[in-house]
Amino acid sequence: MQSVDRALRLVDRAAEAGPEGLTLNGAAEALGVAKSTAFNLLKTLLAHGFLREERPGPRYFLGMSLMRFGDLVAQQLPVAEISRPLLRELTAVTSLTSRVAVVDDGCPVFLERVDGPGTVRFHAPLGCREAPHASAAGKAILATYDEDRVRTICKAEGLVPHTRLTITDVEALLADLEETRARGFAIDDEEDAEGVFCIGAAFTDHQNRCLGAVSVTGIRAEASASRVLHIGQTVREYADRLTQELGGRIAQLPPPSLGALPRPVGRR
Repeated sequence: MQSVDRALRLVDRAAEAGPEGLTLNGAAEALGVAKSTAFNLLKTLLAHGFLREERPGPRYFLGMSLMRFGDLVAQQLPVAEISRPLLRELTAVTSLTSRVAVVDDGCPVFLERVDGPGTVRFHAPLGCREAPHASAAGKAILATYDEDRVRTICKAEGLVPHTRLTITDVEALLADLEETRARGFAIDDEEDAEGVFCIGAAFTDHQNRCLGAVSVTGIRAEASASRVLHIGQTVREYADRLTQELGGRIAQLPPPSLGALPRPVGRR
């Protein structure tokens, strides 16, 4: 238990260190142990991706495994269950197909869908990652990130054209994301499929971190500029409601029972 406690405290110290990173001396001092002991703990955390090392120094920063776990936490929240009644309402209000997606490494993965009325059905399989640059949900998610992260995601995923209107230049995408932030929702104007438009807005957790996006899909010919604006504001409203619902559900969770655990070593 002592080693686990010390390792977790080093992760915590690396988080607090910020852009300067955590040094070996700082790690040893934080734990009150010899440098050799701190170094062995740091090596273990590096091996599992909980920390990363930069030289010269070396200095230690939070690792990529933590980002993966953050995405998994978001996916394990009961998003589909909580969003289902909201999607039904959204479809009833807009007469469009509504969907909800969670984030997977910057890409939307759709968990739930409520089809709009009528005979038109859109090919929108659940559980698949979609291109973030070509979908309204994806662009809504990207708009919550800074420029460096957007560039990193675009480099990893590629800006593959889906139609003649797909944004395939990163600078043009960044400009589109600025417009998304200003109006509060993203627009896919025949960028993923010809003749189809989508509007999406991001929802967040209690710390304002993006968990995913709500979106609606319809026929482009039926969408005037004024209707797109009205629908966008409505989607934004429902994304905000989902944020509130998720926050309320988290607040209702019982606190973990710590009575059987020993007190952390070295903490008061």
